Amino acid sequence: MKIAIVTGASSGMGKEFVKQLGHCYRSLDEIWVIARREKQLKELERISKVPVRILPGDLLHRPVYDKLRDMLERERPDIRMVVNAAGFGKSGTVEEILEESRGTQLEMIDLNCVALSRVTFCCLPYLSRGSRILFLASAAAFCPQPGFAVYAATKSYVLSFSRSLGAELRSKGILVTAVCPGPVDTAFFAVSGMPGNPLKRLTMVQASNVVKRALLDSRAGKEVSVYGLPMKAVHVVTKILPRCLFLSWMSRAGKKNKAAVEQSETEK
Repeated sequence: MKIAIVTGASSGMGKEFVKQLGHCYRSLDEIWVIARREKQLKELERISKVPVRILPGDLLHRPVYDKLRDMLERERPDIRMVVNAAGFGKSGTVEEILEESRGTQLEMIDLNCVALSRVTFCCLPYLSRGSRILFLASAAAFCPQPGFAVYAATKSYVLSFSRSLGAELRSKGILVTAVCPGPVDTAFFAVSGMPGNPLKRLTMVQASNVVKRALLDSRAGKEVSVYGLPMKAVHVVTKILPRCLFLSWMSRAGKKNKAAVEQSETEK
């Protein structure tokens, strides 16, 4: 049985991957979808061209991994693709987020880094030549970001892990791609807060376009998938610009945005 596994499949990028996988991989027998919200996962049965098998569960807790391992050991599937799309972000300085909720940043690390790794470890024995892994990283992975520090750091882990794992698996014919979009118009911002930087709002793109590009880049064996000219330019600039200058610019921009928001709230 040939399958794909998609985490974070109940909304946003994960949901979009489920919608598009059936068009790109017509030989799939099933897509196994993992997320907390079972009701939203059941809606995927209507929009997916491939039969969906639902694994409801919270990737921050052990039971969902036990279910996944049991299913894999019982079915012994040929995993053609793993899409690690589960994750979340929270904007604000480290101290600001701590004041709001002390556990938020630790959960961000656990979901964006630990859960992504655990799912990958579960799936590795069932991958074979031609299989692919996609990790949802972010353009935030390209450089540290004051005001988005923990999120950017977790995505740097995802990008580094993806590149290293890809190098290890390439001789086996298993390809790994890190997907590094800029702002994407999804429910992500309901949790993180809308970006204060006007440039980020102007460069926001649709999930369908990012996913289409990611699947094409994965098929082409690219180690990093970056959608759109603005984010490709950011990727280049972060390689060239001295990090201290980039951090200084980011800090100043963050302070200006915060001051503008506070002024707007005062005038209301």
